[in-house]
Amino acid sequence: MCSQSLYPRKKKAGINKGPGIHTLRHSFATHLLYQGTDIYTIKRLLGHASIKSTLIYLHLIPERFTKFKSPLDTLFDDEEGDNE
Repeated sequence: MCSQSLYPRKKKAGINKGPGIHTLRHSFATHLLYQGTDIYTIKRLLGHASIKSTLIYLHLIPERFTKFKSPLDTLFDDEEGDNE
């Protein structure tokens, strides 16, 4: 549906290369993920029947998950500080 609208407009504008509908959807989903939107909301916005489709589509961003710290790590860090 959207690609039927996008491609003729790109052609009319003389744009032969550049993002297609898949790239735009991928970017939309990735930006939502970076903004903290939960995966189930993204699934619904993309119209996917299965969460598996959304996970493949997004190719989860590894650096996003290195910022998290386990609550157990915090607990053990506090205990180590008490021993000093």
